[in-house]
Amino acid sequence: MTPKIVLGWREWVALPGLGVAALRAKVDSGARSSALHVDAQWRFVQSGAPWVGFRLTPGDVGEAAIDCHAPVLDEREVTDSGGRRRTRVFVLTPLRLAGIEREIEVNLADRRDMRFPMLLGRTAMARAFTVDPARSWLHGRHPPAGMWPEPAMPPAPELSL
Repeated sequence: MTPKIVLGWREWVALPGLGVAALRAKVDSGARSSALHVDAQWRFVQSGAPWVGFRLTPGDVGEAAIDCHAPVLDEREVTDSGGRRRTRVFVLTPLRLAGIEREIEVNLADRRDMRFPMLLGRTAMARAFTVDPARSWLHGRHPPAGMWPEPAMPPAPELSL
């Protein structure tokens, strides 16, 4: 049996299938499902199957938003931390965390009033991770190297001779 990787109560994650290189996540073994903050979402049909498009801002306010799309995996009732039940769209996407990449289900939610744009629930952690709630950022206090795109270099000035 492979030993489980210990996570802190907050960690940096990547969602490479959605083009998200770095995202702060609250690790919550009390939450069954994982949730991703989206600024907007819309439905469409592609090749006869239901899809969802959504816009998310992976970093701080003012950073560039990313438009993503994925097939709709399911729609389920989810109870939020305030006890309110809402139907949410679920998608399947790769999660990269602590050197591990695995497919997880994530629901799309309005988390704008939350401190973390992603909540990593226990089904995403099953059989691979365990949580030490007294610790945080066990896999890096800042986004791991290479997670942020390199800044674009300004064009070289033209020399006049």
